[in-house]
Amino acid sequence: MLRSCCVYGAGVLCVLLLIAGISMALTQVFQKLLNNTIKEQVVLENGTEAFSVFQNPPPPVYMQFYFFNLTNPAEVLDGDTPVVQQIGPYTYREYRPKEEVKFLDNGTRVEAVNPKTYVFEPNMSRGSEDDIVRTVDIPVVTVMEKFKDTFSVKRIISDLMKAKGIGIFRTFRVGDLLWGYEDPLLKAIKPIVEMDDHFGLFYKKNGTDDGDYIFFTGKQNYQDFARIDEWNGQSTLNWWSTEGCNRINGTDGASFHPVITKTEKLYIFSSDLCRSIYAQYESDVSVRGVPGFRFVPPSEVFANLTINPDNAGFCVPAGNCLGSGLLNVSVCKEGAPIIMSSPHFYQADDKFVQDVFGMNPNKEEHETVIDVNPLTGMLLRGAKRVQVNVYLHQIPGFSQTGKIRTLVFPVMYLNESVLIDEESAKKLHAVVTEANVIINIPFIVISVGILLGIIFIVFMCRQQTPTNTEAERQPLLSS
Repeated sequence: MLRSCCVYGAGVLCVLLLIAGISMALTQVFQKLLNNTIKEQVVLENGTEAFSVFQNPPPPVYMQFYFFNLTNPAEVLDGDTPVVQQIGPYTYREYRPKEEVKFLDNGTRVEAVNPKTYVFEPNMSRGSEDDIVRTVDIPVVTVMEKFKDTFSVKRIISDLMKAKGIGIFRTFRVGDLLWGYEDPLLKAIKPIVEMDDHFGLFYKKNGTDDGDYIFFTGKQNYQDFARIDEWNGQSTLNWWSTEGCNRINGTDGASFHPVITKTEKLYIFSSDLCRSIYAQYESDVSVRGVPGFRFVPPSEVFANLTINPDNAGFCVPAGNCLGSGLLNVSVCKEGAPIIMSSPHFYQADDKFVQDVFGMNPNKEEHETVIDVNPLTGMLLRGAKRVQVNVYLHQIPGFSQTGKIRTLVFPVMYLNESVLIDEESAKKLHAVVTEANVIINIPFIVISVGILLGIIFIVFMCRQQTPTNTEAERQPLLSS
């Protein structure tokens, strides 16, 4: 009787476990419970791991600079194709803790500045800051563009350039070109034009911040975690001609909201690009054993208006579009004819690749990528790759431009990269493992139910087997 009770009890328990397990799997009750817990915990407030990572990102960040050395300047001024040779990288460790952190509006927003400090890493570089590179003189081209329609000033500047032997190409120390030098033309025209006589691609950007940010903490909505609400006191930009292009959208790229899906877009605001961009899911990845989603900006982000009409507002002046893969940022760079693109004109119109000999675009080296853990939104690996170019053409009244072709000339590109450190990866791996156990509870329940079902079937089969009598066990023939 006891044995029969146990057998039938196992059968009933099997059915109950299967029903419960399948119900939990279909309703995703543990998945929803986990997601809700993560959403509540990943908030920017004192004492949370998310705030600690936000305030002082633990993984080391490196900034690599690659320059394009022009080998045939005289021929270019005669109308030939520029020939450039890539040199570098010149690698710097980037320190970027957030400072002046202040919570606002009952902890729903947080204000901070993000100063960045760069320290040269000779062991990770191919060359030194004393290396010489020949490239376009950006201050000279900027001055010519600025005063090309002002006859009297243009004449004075042209005569000054001739007297001092200043052309549109010259050689620079890598360190000077990056962090600043006294430009002879800017110094010469300072008495008549109020302009800073120093220039550098990252002039006044070492040890300084790019403005005051106000972020949402995610307290009211998890999808607003670390999203930028204001930059320099403004909720929108004013450089572009449409509301959509002027919108400040997304985070600063250092962190993202938790519970990320493959179908959504990750938005990032970049002060370097003077605009917001977005990235879409590309593939599953694993970084130091932690699972992640890879997001990349699609070609539509920088496509011309015929492919992406939403980009019409980025054409400056209005209607003046350069082509796919380029962004004219002169409106936010004090009038300097700076054109931004991906390195080696990756995803740009082929014309720009063909205009400069030495361009070799490829996905692996020149694409911007974001690898993020979808559960926590933590950045696992990232690489922001951007190229700085200068728009060159013949300018009437300035003989220094010679017979140069109209082209977008590459000066340098940067690769700002981050990889999660071992300690952070171990912590995150433990969180992911625990989450996987919780998510798989329904399947564990189903497995136990199946096991009990097998035991029930085995015992039922044994009960149905008839037992032999003493007479049946006797031999048929006896001696």
